Amino acid sequence: MPTKQAVSFVVIFGVSFGLSFILTPVAQRLGMRWQIVDRPRDRHQHPELTSKFGGMAMVMSFVVAVILAQFMPVVRTDDKEIIRLVGLLLGGLFLFFFGILDDKFEFSALPQYVAQLIAASIAILFLIIIEGFNNPLSGSRTPDWPYMVTVTLTLFWLGLMMNTVNWLDGLDGLATGVCAVTALMIFIHAAFNLDQVSVSLLPLALLGVTLGFLPYNFPPARIFMGSNGALFLGFSTGALSIIGGAKMATVLLVMGLPLLDVAWQIVRRASSGGNPVKGDRGHIHYRLLDLGLSPRQIVLVYYVFCAVFGAVALVTSSRLFKLIALLVMVAVVALGFAVLSWRTDPDSSDPTDAGESPPVS
Repeated sequence: MPTKQAVSFVVIFGVSFGLSFILTPVAQRLGMRWQIVDRPRDRHQHPELTSKFGGMAMVMSFVVAVILAQFMPVVRTDDKEIIRLVGLLLGGLFLFFFGILDDKFEFSALPQYVAQLIAASIAILFLIIIEGFNNPLSGSRTPDWPYMVTVTLTLFWLGLMMNTVNWLDGLDGLATGVCAVTALMIFIHAAFNLDQVSVSLLPLALLGVTLGFLPYNFPPARIFMGSNGALFLGFSTGALSIIGGAKMATVLLVMGLPLLDVAWQIVRRASSGGNPVKGDRGHIHYRLLDLGLSPRQIVLVYYVFCAVFGAVALVTSSRLFKLIALLVMVAVVALGFAVLSWRTDPDSSDPTDAGESPPVS
């Protein structure tokens, strides 16, 4: 590895991690002062008022790190990199400020849906868009799709990622750690498999901010990320899987378990006559709690599961092998769903919960 490249990696990770680690206690105090807090109730089982302003530390640290990354002496292969970076930052900052309001006033699903649509539209306007896929059977790239098809797919993908992280944020350290694993896999894939060094600095910055926040968020958490952090992380993860291309398969394998959990909850709630976006204890992490596992055990299981399937995407360049791994993961998770459905029964919906926003489509 060239020295300048190694130094750039160390600087960006060090700055993002260090700032996040330092700013998180500040965010904790500000959240308590401004009453951006989570109160114990129903599914929210922590023992006391807890700040949910953690997104502030991650967002500020990420913005500083990715701007600094533009001055690093690395090879740049994307002539639209600055344009896409602006879209990434504008969309993420919009969601951060909306998330603060959501954490303060607990909006219903509709305003969340509209905010996600706006953020995804910002990404598209700044050229963060899915242009096609590689056929896993033939290895060839799909023909160029009509613009409306690519726009629709991008809106759906970004909305899905935002909601997956938002719904995953139900247990201390769970969403933060899974996003850290995802950012790590995107970084490795971009830097070493695709040789997109400058682009790889963006997920590296996201890795740093999540790891800097995690010591305060790991169970028992002293601070939550809130909607201001969850929506930002979901949007950033989804956008980074598009920027530079050829990373969505990696993210699908890393995030497969929480993505399938989202699909399961929507189908389960709708089939039972309930509101598919109304929160309850049907999520996998809640069911595992009901089985007697500790929060730490559950988050570690998630980390390992996501890391193992993410590593599969890194060690092989065969798209067919990645497809097989994805199908195996779906089968394993489906079997786990069946066992959990038999062993547990989710509580009724939380009447005080503002609901979980649906994926943008």
